[in-house]
Amino acid sequence: MAQPRTTHRLQSVQLDEDSLAAASRDQEQERQIAIFDLLEENYFAPEGASEGPYDLQMGLMDNRLVLDVSGKDYERRHILSLSPFRSLIRDYFIICESYFQAIRNATPAQIEALDMGRRGLHNEASELLMTRLKGKVETDLDTARRLFTLICALHRRT
Repeated sequence: MAQPRTTHRLQSVQLDEDSLAAASRDQEQERQIAIFDLLEENYFAPEGASEGPYDLQMGLMDNRLVLDVSGKDYERRHILSLSPFRSLIRDYFIICESYFQAIRNATPAQIEALDMGRRGLHNEASELLMTRLKGKVETDLDTARRLFTLICALHRRT
C-alpha cells in the first residue's frame, strides 16, 4: 500500500560546493529562497522507496546532473543528462538577467512582462524535469520548479 503523500518529501537539500560558481547577490538570494521554499513544501517520491523523508545532494559531474538521494530505506544516485535542458537554461539565464535589471529601473508593465516570460520558461523546464525523472523520482510541479532553480545555480559554472 502506498504511503501518504506527505511522507514522500525532502528534509534536506545540499548543493555540491565544487559545482557552484560564484553567484551575484540576486543569484545567491534566489538559490537560498528555492532551498527554503523546497524544504517548506515539496513532494519527492523516489521509485522503490517505501517512505521518506529524504536527503538530497545535487551536483554536476561531466556535464550531467547528479542527484544523490537517501532516506530511511533508500539510497540511490540518479544521473541525468543536461543536454535536453541546455537551451531552456540559456534562455532562462538571459530572461532572469533582464528581469533583475528591470527591477531596478523599468516600468511595472515591463517588469510584469519579463516575469511572465520567466515563469513560462521556468514551467516548461520544470515539466521537462518531471518527464526526465519519470521512473526515478516523482515530484509535483512546484517541487520541480524549485529543483530547476537549483539546477540553474549549479549550471552557472559551466
